Amino acid sequence: MISIADAVGTGAALCSMTSFVPQIVKIRRERDASSVSLRMYAVTVTGFSLWIAYGVMIGSWPVATSNAVCLALSATILALKWRFSHGAAATAP
Repeated sequence: MISIADAVGTGAALCSMTSFVPQIVKIRRERDASSVSLRMYAVTVTGFSLWIAYGVMIGSWPVATSNAVCLALSATILALKWRFSHGAAATAP
């Protein structure tokens, strides 16, 4: 039987992981990431990296794994930001 704490943790992990998907879809569809804050996502990626390290250090694989998924998704947004920012600069006259 799942504990209340496990249910809350699972819900939190699912919310965190899925929160990045609409942003990725929007950026890819519009091919524009100008509204994305580079600093915010750089800090977010750093934070998820630290959460992964923390999860590994305390032996909490749910913490490490859910944050690894969040890291991959937020890093995708950062990469798209870089890609479309540099692509726009390269095509400007």
